[in-house]
Amino acid sequence: MAIQARVRPVTEEHRATPFELFFDLVYVFAVTQITGYMAHEHTATGVLQGLLTLALLWGTWSGYTWLGNHSRADEGILRTGMVVAMVAMFVVALAIPEAWHDAPGGLDGPLVLVCAYLLVRGVHLAVYTVAAAGDAPLRHQIAISWLPITVAAALLVSGALLGGAAQLALFGIAVLVDWVGIYLTARRGEWRLHSPAHLTERHGLFIILAIGESVVAIGVGAADQPVSVSLLVAAVLGVATAICLWWLYFDVVSLAAERRLDQEPGRARVDLAIEAYTYGHFPIVAGIVLAALGVEGVLAHAGESEPLGLFSALALFGGLALYLAGHLVFEHRMHRTRSLPRLLTACALLLVAPAAAVLPPLAGLAGLVVILIGLIVVETGQHAEIRQRLRGALS
Repeated sequence: MAIQARVRPVTEEHRATPFELFFDLVYVFAVTQITGYMAHEHTATGVLQGLLTLALLWGTWSGYTWLGNHSRADEGILRTGMVVAMVAMFVVALAIPEAWHDAPGGLDGPLVLVCAYLLVRGVHLAVYTVAAAGDAPLRHQIAISWLPITVAAALLVSGALLGGAAQLALFGIAVLVDWVGIYLTARRGEWRLHSPAHLTERHGLFIILAIGESVVAIGVGAADQPVSVSLLVAAVLGVATAICLWWLYFDVVSLAAERRLDQEPGRARVDLAIEAYTYGHFPIVAGIVLAALGVEGVLAHAGESEPLGLFSALALFGGLALYLAGHLVFEHRMHRTRSLPRLLTACALLLVAPAAAVLPPLAGLAGLVVILIGLIVVETGQHAEIRQRLRGALS
């Protein structure tokens, strides 16, 4: 009873707390580790492994975001549980470089990552159960969520022990079981969405976190290089890319989505949030991380006249195409519409990626920025009235 008294449900006006921003710091480090791992591997398999690791991280972050939407994350048992999860997630992040190839000596890297990850998931459901005291339907919803997570846990542990191709296959199946299982049990289930504003704000903050990784990638790519005109130009273009990413999400999209979610009634609002945010935002985040990988490749060879190469070109242009594809899925689920300019731009990025691979790094990145700015100019003209109306309604 004393523990339950320290759980305070949030209101509809609740927003993200400073403690939740503090909680996100371990994910900043984890995303940086993933980008670094993919850059080091420099293979399609390495990228796939990185994206699977990102999917594991996204599942944990989404779970704690929903928990913070139910009760205040900065008080009582929730704060204690999230502190434990932060420590465990930091261990996950530390183990990422050895998540797929255990280094000689020390502990088994893949197994350390899996065990720490499962601790994060277990603490989440345990604390959620305490917070849901008095709400029998929600407690039942939490209880049935253990099933797909338990099956996924067995697959993850097996994969970590077997290693190699078996690990890649079992990790992929584990993510599929986890995500599909949670989705099927959550749809028309008993999860609670107390504050749409909190949920949209938290996802917006993670988008900023991911975009921040593209800025960090500029510094990583420029490390140990002498300051030169070509390096400065590449850095400016890299920052311009990050600004475009921010603009395409926050100028109109996030505002329109928050208003739409706020207007949706009852159970339908929860389903909309699950599909559009919990699941629909992952390709947006994955696209940003891939784009950051491409930017890092450009900065690392900014002063060279050699071709950008297929790996960096596909990461850069393919990542931005995935980012826009995620936007299209998100927009369709939120508003039942699709942006033709974004669809055409995503297709154009995929078409020009092979050509960009044979261009010098600076030329490839410059071409990408031109394409993104062109999209922004077109949409700014189209959305001027909508933007003004949304900002007026949310102010």
